[in-house]
Amino acid sequence: MALVLIPQSLAYAQVAGFPPVHGLYAAALPPLIAAFFASSPYLQTGPVALTALLTFGVLSSVAVPGSDEYIALGLLLAMIVGVVRVGLGLVRAGPLAYLMSQPMLLGFIPAATILIIATQLPGAFGVSDLVPGDGILEDAAWSLAHPGSWEIVSIVLAGLIILLISAGPRLHRLFPAVLIAVAVGIAYSSFADYAGTTIGEIPSGLPPLGFDVPWGELPSLLLGGAVIALVGFAEPASIARTFAARERSRWDANREFVSQGAANIAAAVSGGFPVGGSFSRSALNRMSGARTRWSGAVTGITVLIFLPFASVVEPLPRAVLSAIVIGAVLPLVRLGPLVRLWRYSKPQFVVGWATFGLTIGLAPDIQWAVLAGVALALGVHLTRELTLDIHARADDRTLHLRPSGVLWFGSANVLEDRFVELLAIHGDVSRLKVYLGGVGRVDLSGALALRRIVQDARSAGLEVELVDVPPRAQRWVRTLIEPDVDPIEKTKD
Repeated sequence: MALVLIPQSLAYAQVAGFPPVHGLYAAALPPLIAAFFASSPYLQTGPVALTALLTFGVLSSVAVPGSDEYIALGLLLAMIVGVVRVGLGLVRAGPLAYLMSQPMLLGFIPAATILIIATQLPGAFGVSDLVPGDGILEDAAWSLAHPGSWEIVSIVLAGLIILLISAGPRLHRLFPAVLIAVAVGIAYSSFADYAGTTIGEIPSGLPPLGFDVPWGELPSLLLGGAVIALVGFAEPASIARTFAARERSRWDANREFVSQGAANIAAAVSGGFPVGGSFSRSALNRMSGARTRWSGAVTGITVLIFLPFASVVEPLPRAVLSAIVIGAVLPLVRLGPLVRLWRYSKPQFVVGWATFGLTIGLAPDIQWAVLAGVALALGVHLTRELTLDIHARADDRTLHLRPSGVLWFGSANVLEDRFVELLAIHGDVSRLKVYLGGVGRVDLSGALALRRIVQDARSAGLEVELVDVPPRAQRWVRTLIEPDVDPIEKTKD
């Protein structure tokens, strides 16, 4: 696992805007510390593409990528992510991870993947005279539009590496494509007089321990850190839940929150940047025979052992790192599910494509696209919850009222207004039957609305009967709806 993590950590450091060595720092202590708290035996913690892109989005607006200020802010951001995750885990707020709806993620992940690939195109094409700063897509477009800046050897090398990473698993599920890619890249650079850009000098030695950060920038990073804490947790949560289901074992979202939080705190004090759980590395870990969470600790220890010898990767072409990133994330560009949403839910189709468009349009500040996607999903849900279907009919002097949906403070007035309207239309009825079997949930305001309907009907001379009361609403009927004395106001109706 370490032999996969080491080159990926160097590559994802590029995505995050950090010098490559900080990727190694983020791959050393974080998986070791995470192992003490994890509930999944397979979860591999460290630098991941999506979290790296979110990190770049948050930090690039306040500092120059790669600068000392940028690195210090990255430490602070990792600490924010860590504290938020540990806090959420300790208060058992694991279900917050599910605030991100599936349609929202179906839009966000492929859009973010396109941006990740765009960040790596200049490196894959060997462009060395690009001046970053216009934007992710603009820099990628400039690189594509200036073939005079291309390094043909870099393009060929990147293409071969992407092909190797894509085809490797078809040869064998444990085919070490990334490791072979790195070995080939170093060998070619060392013996073929490669003229393109390489990683360059990498300091050898253990991670620097400390936490000297610009605390004055804390307010500007809080929102971004909270978004990374939640969005970046979706992947490790999905990993742990998937493997637990396959093996019929338990997993604990709150423990994983603490585990991932502790890993980010470790990254913050050891020169790293925000980290997460990798689906591909975790799957490979499981296929390689891992059985306990200590496999992650062994991975971290191995990276620590490697750090004093990290200079061996200095000749590695940056085109190889870019190809590793592109090859790893390319399968995530899946627009088919996003298109098929139209067939099942038009509002969710809008949520998915709006999130996709906002992620592309707002880059690199994609944290705002995440928040907008969550808000849209919640808005669609709220709109649906506000809709209370009410079926009514009158026969034999009986008014039949059958509400369907969630009866809560947002929809209670709809039922009351409809009852008054029906009572005016059917002035000759003497009996009211309210069927509650179609009501999914009743909150206090909904129960009080039912009480007012019952009491108003009785005041109008109607005999009232509640039918098909679901078990979850029976307590409301017994303690709040039926009594003559209002148990809250303590007055007789």
